[in-house]
Amino acid sequence: MSVSPLPGRAPVVVRAFAKINLDLRILGTLPDGYHEVRTVLQSVRLHDTLTFTPGRGPLVIDCDVPGVPLDGRNLVWKAAALLDHAVRGGRGDPAGVRVHLAKRIPAEAGLGGGSSDAAATLLALTRLWRLDLDLPSLLRLGARLGADVPFFLAGGTVLGAGRGDDISPLSEPHRTSVVIVKPPFGVSTPDAYRWFDEDGPPRQSRARRRLPSSWPPWAASLRNDLEAPVVRRHPPIRRVVRALTGLGADYAAMSGSGSAVFGLFEAADTARTAQAALARRGWNAWVTQTLSRAAVVRERQRVLAGG
Repeated sequence: MSVSPLPGRAPVVVRAFAKINLDLRILGTLPDGYHEVRTVLQSVRLHDTLTFTPGRGPLVIDCDVPGVPLDGRNLVWKAAALLDHAVRGGRGDPAGVRVHLAKRIPAEAGLGGGSSDAAATLLALTRLWRLDLDLPSLLRLGARLGADVPFFLAGGTVLGAGRGDDISPLSEPHRTSVVIVKPPFGVSTPDAYRWFDEDGPPRQSRARRRLPSSWPPWAASLRNDLEAPVVRRHPPIRRVVRALTGLGADYAAMSGSGSAVFGLFEAADTARTAQAALARRGWNAWVTQTLSRAAVVRERQRVLAGG
């Protein structure tokens, strides 16, 4: 079933940026069963592009990458249903828009692609449906969709506490090149946390080279508590970390629950050389950059203002 376009109604195009977890500590278990975390989240320029076209008929999602669910399992659909029910007073059966998803953020990678798409949907439909929602309201709605969604509405460099959705801004590093490598397998977030519970807290990880002195003090000792249990089940992740470090990364680690690995490079040409070397080895690798909070705010304001 398709959505008939409405004449005179321009589509809304949103860039949904990826993230990396520069740091991830698991502190315990919350009363609701979720793990309590403290994590440093960083926006990067790698992004999906979502185009929302007004029309008649039920919500339709299409995607240029096969295998992406296009029904109620997709966080785009869930975000639209939440707005329809919680804000518009509907039954949670969103209608009147077609969403084209140009997917560039790999799935099951720890890069937050689905959550970022959900945040983009909240912004686009707030505009298209003329909803009276300020940022605090959007953040509360986003938290109902997933722990990472509020971060994608705020962006930049933040500290996430609780489930990760209690966010506060951190001093931002200078713009840094990032090489992201996605192994040929994914890791589901529930599996990663279950493996952490099975294995117990990891021993203190060893530093993989000190970050540039220009980085903020909070970056002095970065680690990811999920990396050890995931690597135990997927050893290639360790090989990617070592390869990035060997190719000149100032720091390399798994992002979030994996399977993607990132390397931070102070020199952009070194990052490009590393990406090319990894690609020759047959690995999927991208060069991107850290993204400031101001840049994410500009994108949010552009979408809400209809620019």
